[in-house]
Amino acid sequence: MQVGEWEGRVGRKWAAEWRRTDRSFGGLTDELLARIRVLPFSKVLDVGCGAGELSLAVSRINSASEIIGVDISEDLLDAARSRAESHTNVVFESSNAAQWSHGAFAPDLIMSRHGVMFFEDPTAAFHHLAGLAAPNCRMVFSCFRDVAQNPWASEISDLLPAELSDPPQSMVPGPFAFADKDAVLDMLAQAGWQNAVMEPFDFAYIAGAGNDPVADALSYFLAIGPASRGAALLGPEQRAQFVGRLEDYLSKNRDGNLVALRAATWIVTANTPD
Repeated sequence: MQVGEWEGRVGRKWAAEWRRTDRSFGGLTDELLARIRVLPFSKVLDVGCGAGELSLAVSRINSASEIIGVDISEDLLDAARSRAESHTNVVFESSNAAQWSHGAFAPDLIMSRHGVMFFEDPTAAFHHLAGLAAPNCRMVFSCFRDVAQNPWASEISDLLPAELSDPPQSMVPGPFAFADKDAVLDMLAQAGWQNAVMEPFDFAYIAGAGNDPVADALSYFLAIGPASRGAALLGPEQRAQFVGRLEDYLSKNRDGNLVALRAATWIVTANTPD
C-alpha cells in the first residue's frame, strides 16, 4: 500500500467506516488507554490519528492536556473534527508526521493506534519525531504482528485467487510493515529512541455485530481491508464466488450476535533521552 493512497480513495473509505473501524479496534484502544492513563503528560501528538478515536479518548482522560492529531487524509480529518466539537483541547492537522512540526510544541507523549506503519522511511520519520519531542518523551503505539497470526487478514486473503496474493514485507509501508520485532527495535534505536519494548497483545477484532452480524461483517470487509482490495480486481463471476466463500467463512466465525476474529499486535513503548 502506498502512503499516497490514504490521501485518496483509501482515506475516503476509512472515513466512511470510522464507526465500524473503532468498534473492530475497541479492545486494542482500551489497552492503549490503560498504558497511557498511568503516564504523566501535558502535550500529546497522535501520529496517523485517523478519525480521532484515540485523541478524543485521551482528551477525556486528561482534559487539561493539549492534543494534536496529525494525518494525511483530509477525509479522515473531517470525520475527526466533526467528532471533536466539545473537545476544546484537541486539534487535528493535515500533515505527514515524518515532516510535521508545530512551532514550539514539544510533545511529552507521542502515541498512535496503528498509524505508524506507512512511513516511506521509518527510521527518518522516527528520528524526526524524536527531534521535536520533549526530553524523556514517552511513546506508545500499536502495530500488527505477522500476517499469519492475524486471521482477519491472512485467512480472508486466502479466499482470493492465488494470483492476487501479495505477501507483506517487513519495513515496507503497509499494515504489517512492523511485524518483525528485531527490525523495529533496531530502527527505533537508530532513530534515537531508548528503552524500546515490544509486547504481544491479542484482541477480538469485531467485524460484525447486531441481528445479522455476518451481513454486517461481509459489507465491512468488502468496504475496507484485504478483501475489498482483492475483490475490486475480480470480474463479476469471480467476485460472486469470492463473496460466497467469504460469507461462509464469516458464518463459521459467528458467535451469537457477533463475528469476531483474532488480531495479533505489538504494543511498543520507548522514550527519548532525559
